[in-house]
Amino acid sequence: MSDDRETDTASESSYQFSRHKKSPSSLTNLSSSSGMTSLSSVSGSVMSVYSGDFGNLEVKGNIQFAIDYVDSLKELHVFVAQCKDLAAADVKKQRSDPYVKTYLLPDKGKMGKKKTLVVKKTLNPVYNEILRYKIEKQILKTQKLNLSVWHRDTFKRNSFLGEVELDLETWDWDNKQNKQLKWYPLKRKTAPIALEAENRGEMKLALQYVPEPIPGKKLPTTGEVHIWVKECLDLPQLRGSHLNSFVKCIILPDTSRKSRQKTRAVGKTTNPVFNHTMVYDGFRPEDLTEACVELTVWDHYKLTNQFLGGLRIGFGTGKSYGTEVDWMDSTSEEVALWEKMVNSPNTWIEATLPLRMLLIAKISK
Repeated sequence: MSDDRETDTASESSYQFSRHKKSPSSLTNLSSSSGMTSLSSVSGSVMSVYSGDFGNLEVKGNIQFAIDYVDSLKELHVFVAQCKDLAAADVKKQRSDPYVKTYLLPDKGKMGKKKTLVVKKTLNPVYNEILRYKIEKQILKTQKLNLSVWHRDTFKRNSFLGEVELDLETWDWDNKQNKQLKWYPLKRKTAPIALEAENRGEMKLALQYVPEPIPGKKLPTTGEVHIWVKECLDLPQLRGSHLNSFVKCIILPDTSRKSRQKTRAVGKTTNPVFNHTMVYDGFRPEDLTEACVELTVWDHYKLTNQFLGGLRIGFGTGKSYGTEVDWMDSTSEEVALWEKMVNSPNTWIEATLPLRMLLIAKISK
């Protein structure tokens, strides 16, 4: 997983499968807009992409910092003072080139990242830098502050040296002791599952499998999967009341850009109505057991898209076309929707499903 990745291409692996795009289908009675993409070929090579280094270096040492909320500026100030006894990336010379990066979670997008300068050739770097976040105090109380220390080598590759996480929901902002500099031991990477239990809202949708879209044709035809994204409910607000959400869809294992369809963005509401139908063709009956519909909800802000939550609708077997894959991880509710769709062809199957944290498959060019 890359340290400086775009939020909408966060990935552990990238799968490339060829497919072609067809002309938009006219499902105007169901939606304000629709598109069609073909699952024409589902064979290809599997390629792993790792661009962040989480495991090679021992995690040791401490970091000294303090946090304060400045009411007059409506800003969180993180004063990063120094680190000591860090792990050595250069074992021979016993030194690293460390810097500190901070995030407010669950918003791990570009907007939420701040970092110090790199201090070269030391295991005891001194920073004395203030990292600032413009954020309302009530929103801050729903966040966690993550500070991580990284070594950056001459090729700008990053190696993880440890992290600290503070839960700001329980933080006592009035306690003067909490504004003093304190030492914290650096810890190993915390699992992304920690965010799983948080409420990310729900999506109301319907699916339909059409086995023979061209009736009366003598040659066997491939079927279509229709995905009707109706609305989302109670989406999380990462930027106060400014929410500008849209839904993106891909059919895994194909992560090519041709596979991707998306709705328009709907602003200023936590309950956006999309009413958008997407159509994917090229489904043979056996593809239904191997493919997975990944729907993700994003908040579009300036030049970045921040992940809010998603669904993976499939059989959840952990495998696709004989290969073990992380993304075939559907919940029991998601599996139930897919099973009903497969078993009830030519019928819209509706559901309202809870959005969840996902490791997003990388979009290949």
